[in-house]
Amino acid sequence: MRQESDVPEPVPADPAAQPVSAAVRTQILATEHWSLLATRNLAWSESFNRASWFVTVLSAAVVSLALVADSSEFGAGFRVFALLLISLLIMIGVATVVRLVSLNSEDVELVVGMNRLRRGYLDLAPELEQYFVTSPHEDFAGIMQTYGGARSRLPTAQFVTSIPLLLSVIVAALVGALAGLVADSLGAATALAVAIGVVAALAALATLTLIVVRQARRTWFRSAG
Repeated sequence: MRQESDVPEPVPADPAAQPVSAAVRTQILATEHWSLLATRNLAWSESFNRASWFVTVLSAAVVSLALVADSSEFGAGFRVFALLLISLLIMIGVATVVRLVSLNSEDVELVVGMNRLRRGYLDLAPELEQYFVTSPHEDFAGIMQTYGGARSRLPTAQFVTSIPLLLSVIVAALVGALAGLVADSLGAATALAVAIGVVAALAALATLTLIVVRQARRTWFRSAG
């Protein structure tokens, strides 16, 4: 007589081998799509909050400089305070620009991921392609279509008017003010101090612009394959 223990136990079915219905596939893709969309919303919210916070701090600093200048009559105390405060503003500004550039890069990569998921939707229902405004392709043209433009090259105007570059102009002006103030504190003539400030501001603006544009171009071309 066969022992009960000798009876082999039933092998559970492999979930991966089971067919997945179109409805389940669509639900999985939609879940991932909404996850990417929520991440994009958080990134945009952080971008605007960081930019607004920097402008708020800058405004408060200008008011503080005016109050100290009025009480110290632009004496040595004002210069020390201005040097410290402007240096702090520059550090905050540079950190803000760098973070905004990083957030913009993340946004492009999220758009690529959403285009890929859109391709998955069309694989399930190809007849719906005519109703899609955004693109299901991961190339450069597809990315630009999702962003709402039919361009064949990098959007230079979008770079020039972007928040990181606009903040870069403010940071460059702060660098120029700091350089001019240092030169004036060291006894340089007014004209020379102004010239040093202008040169320093232009150099800082060129450096920050190069960082923003180079990172943007690297992100666009990497994401577009």
